[in-house]
Amino acid sequence: MNISLTPELEKIVQEKVKSGLYLSASEVIRAGLRLLYEKDVIESIKIKELKKEIQKGIDSPLANWDIDGFLNSAHLRFEKNSKEMLITTGRKNLGRFRMI
Repeated sequence: MNISLTPELEKIVQEKVKSGLYLSASEVIRAGLRLLYEKDVIESIKIKELKKEIQKGIDSPLANWDIDGFLNSAHLRFEKNSKEMLITTGRKNLGRFRMI
């Protein structure tokens, strides 16, 4: 098999061989391909696990939870409580001021 490398990649291969970590350019390329293969396997496993977790979420009873309804309800309760608090607080503070 014959492969072509960019000048940058060829320089990296030559540096690895020169360093003494590898005996030949073929060893450098094989090591790189092994790493690429390991990376692909790990990514594949991660994707499978992520899909499982997504499916768990879809199957969860909370998946059908009406978040918009919950937020609207919470907003209405907040508005009601705020108005009641203003009325109550206003009555308490009204006694401090006397009309002349």
